Amino acid sequence: MMLLSLFTFLILGCSNNSATTNSNNNTMTDPQHPDNPYYSRTDTTVLHVSDAEWKKVLPDSIYQVARNKETERAFTGKYVDTESKGTYYCAACGNELFRSDSKFASSCGWPSFFETRRKNSVEYVADNSYGMIRTEVLCGRCGAHLGHLFDDGPPPTGKRYCMNSIVLDFEPDGGAK
Repeated sequence: MMLLSLFTFLILGCSNNSATTNSNNNTMTDPQHPDNPYYSRTDTTVLHVSDAEWKKVLPDSIYQVARNKETERAFTGKYVDTESKGTYYCAACGNELFRSDSKFASSCGWPSFFETRRKNSVEYVADNSYGMIRTEVLCGRCGAHLGHLFDDGPPPTGKRYCMNSIVLDFEPDGGAK
């Protein structure tokens, strides 16, 4: 009986940890994303995860945009008007994407940035859907659809990364929310 109690304690104690490792044993799950073993704000390893697995670990609203390339309605996203200083991350995998000092008021209805945090933060894919010629922006770590890139942004880059708020996480400088 004592052995069974010890076993139960160990199992329950382990399952109550706020951080767990993923199947690769190299990424700690963020406490705010306990059901997503692929979420890490420090690991930059490119992920190769099936859509079926993403469907299991992402909330449906994030999954629809990140994996099915849906778009949130203009002016409805939580970060459209955010002016706080901090860092934006991929909501699917935690990849660092943008700093707030590259965010600008584009009046297009989605959060817009003129540059990424790192060269490999994102990837670009030609998108000719809906009769338009655009550049799709994907997360450089997990391949999540983030939004589109346009050439009508402010200096110094002249770029406008038009992103969906739902696929972004934001951490204010200092970590306070």
